[in-house]
Formats: sequence, structure tokens, C-alpha cells
Amino acid sequence: MVYGQILHRHSPDDLFINVNVGGFKQRMEHNILKRFPQTRLGRLLCCSSKEAILELCDDFSPSEMEYYFDRNPCFFSYVLNFYLTGKIHLVDGLCVVSFFQEIEYWGIKERHLDFCCSNKFYELMFAEDKCWDQRSDELQLHSSDSSVEELSALEEDIEMFEGSWCADVRRNIWIRLENPGYSTSAKVMAVASLTVVIVSIVAMCVHSMPDFHQVDVNEKEIENPVLHFFESLCVLCFSAEFILRLAVAPSARKFLCSPLNIIDLMSIMPFYVTLVCDIMDEGENTDLENVGKVVQILRLMRVFRILKLARHSPGLRSLGATLRHSSREVGQLVLFLSVGISMFSVLIYFVEKESPESELQTIPIGWWWATISMTTVGYGDTVPITLAGKLIGTLCIICGLLIVALPITNIFNKFSKFYQRQRHISEEAITEPSPASTGVSYPNA
Repeated sequence: MVYGQILHRHSPDDLFINVNVGGFKQRMEHNILKRFPQTRLGRLLCCSSKEAILELCDDFSPSEMEYYFDRNPCFFSYVLNFYLTGKIHLVDGLCVVSFFQEIEYWGIKERHLDFCCSNKFYELMFAEDKCWDQRSDELQLHSSDSSVEELSALEEDIEMFEGSWCADVRRNIWIRLENPGYSTSAKVMAVASLTVVIVSIVAMCVHSMPDFHQVDVNEKEIENPVLHFFESLCVLCFSAEFILRLAVAPSARKFLCSPLNIIDLMSIMPFYVTLVCDIMDEGENTDLENVGKVVQILRLMRVFRILKLARHSPGLRSLGATLRHSSREVGQLVLFLSVGISMFSVLIYFVEKESPESELQTIPIGWWWATISMTTVGYGDTVPITLAGKLIGTLCIICGLLIVALPITNIFNKFSKFYQRQRHISEEAITEPSPASTGVSYPNA
């Protein structure tokens, strides 16, 4: 029973409701509204309290039994026509997104669009979605501009040197460290830094080879002196570069929050922590029996030095930006693979469990098989034996190809855009900043 019917139970006006939409007043019959009970006005007939009514309209006058809506009065005439004819038509001059929002507010579904307007509506919505995707990509690119330009464009950072201690000296060093194309000395510093990174990576790879392992008189493995020398030299160079960058940085806080500088710090710290642990382990203290394991873990962290190449590679920086802005596509890829792996692991288990020669005797082993099959890796260590298992394996591989291929296109397109923009920024950074653009005069390189 309507809230108004509680006050005027026997009045003829109970067969009508008064609607006021932005000043446009209309008297509507209950029978017409009951034809569409899921719409906003149809739901008003089922309200039994004023609180319920105010959830559906902006205001309500019990004395006049008038419902107020703060909406577009021109569009409401199309809503009235909908209640009379059962069809809604597009509004000339109204954005398709605004039209969709209006019909959604009044509880009118897209299926109520008349045939003459439905095709045009879907065409406009498709075009709007395409424009929205383009604007979304542009916004993502622009949102990454700040992080990308911090690596190559120095205009904003240079302005921060004004009024600080040793501003001219720090500015000149900072420009040469951050912009390899600024001068010959800057190129030399960049090449030297890249060389040290490559030497460190090579030394780390050589250290894993058995031919370069050495032991002491107690058959305890020790560091190769030559490799240890190169290791220490590279870390000292990394440390000196990091400290120099931190000392001349226009903002220490901004410097320490930069992803590339965090990588630099993570590639340096394991060496010093390992050195401290080795010194403490020499005392043969029983409380430090796990120091050796800690040292091994810290030595594994030297792999972060490979990421230092991102400072000199636009491609690696573009890859990082792509992954950061493709979290939705990557999440969908992981979700699709997880569903497929779970399904095929159960299927292969039920068809292979009766075969004693098959290794797929448990569902967890089926997870491993489904993972390497759907990702088309195919190690061949675990394979189905039965005919049904081979058919399921074939279907698993085909589904894996399709699932992996679905989000790859969007990820690749984003990578191409980021890479082109990074190349453009890198080319602009090669040209020497002019005094007019920075407001600062530079000494000759």
C-alpha cells in the first residue's frame, strides 16, 4: 500500500500520483505504472513508509501527495511516452552516455528501446567505448610521463637547485649523471657505469661454475680471490655512484623513492650485510649457526644488479611501465590460466589414475602437468599414457594457446606505446637543455 493511501485510503486520488520532475508536473495513473513494476515510478507504488519513498525520490510532500525528482524535465517527456507505449526513444542532442544514465535512473532497460533507435544506440555506445579506451590509454601514458621524464628530462629537477648549497657544482654533476647525451663527459660516465654492471653480472655468472670454486685446507669452500676482487671493485663503484647521486640530488626524499634508485640500493646492501655476517661467523659462535644460510640468501640478491641495466635501457623501462599499467590484463591472464589448470588437472587425474604406468596419480601432479601444457612449455617429464589422457592433453594445449593469446594483444599495444614515448623522450634528452628552457646558464661541457 502506498504511503499516500495510508492517509487517504478512500480518496479517488489514490488512483493517481503527482510527479514533479525539475518543475515539470504530471499526474500519472497507478494502472499505467503497474505495467512496469521494476521501474522507479512503479516501485513507488509498493512503498509503505516515507523513508522508503525518499529512497526513490529527492523529496515528498504528504499533504499534496507529490513526488519531487531533481532530474532533466525534457527527458521526462520521453519517460512518459515510455509508460504509454512501452518503448523508449533516443533523445536528439543528448549524449548517449547521459541517455544511458537517465534510463538507468528511471529503471528502464535497454531492451525497451524501439527498433528505430536500438541500432543507433549500440553504434554510439560502441564508438563511445572505443573513445573511452583511447582516452584511458592516453591518461595512462600521461600518468607515466612524470615517472619516465624523471629519468631523462631534467627541467623540473634543475629548478630545485636554486638557493641550495653548492648549487652550480651539484647541478652540473647531476645533469651529467642523469643525461648521458648532455656532453662527452656524461657519455663517458654512462659507459663506465654500464661497464661495471656488465662486469659484475659476468663475475656473478662465472662464480657459479665449478671450475672456479676453491676450498681451503679444511675442505671448506672459499671465495675465488680474483672473482672476489672484481666483486668488491664493482660494489665499491656502485656505492660511490649511489652516494654521489644522493649527494647531488636536488631532493634526497624524491631520490630515495625512485624505483631505479631502490634497485641500486638493493644491489649494494647484500654485499655489506654478507661482509658483516662473515666477520661474525669467524668467531664460531653457536648462536650464529644459521648465518651461513643468511649469507647465501643475501648473495642471491646480487641478481638485482641485472635490473640496473634499466637505467641505460629504454626497453626495460618501457617493460616495467607496461606491466605496471597492465595489471588488469595480467590478472585476467592469471585467472584464465588458473581456471584451466584446475579443470584439466582434475580431468587428467580421473583418466590416468587407473593406469599403473602413468605418473599422473594425484591432482597436484596434474597441476604441474596442466601448467606446463597450457603455457606450451612441455618439459616432457610428466605425460599422459592413455588415449583419453592424450586427447585431454591435446585439448589442454589448444585451450592454453587461446587463453594466453587473448590478453597478449592489449599488453603488446601498451608496450609499443610506452616504448615509442620512451624513445622520443630519450632522443629529446640527448639535446643539451637550453638556458631559455631551464632559466639557468650552464658552463661549457
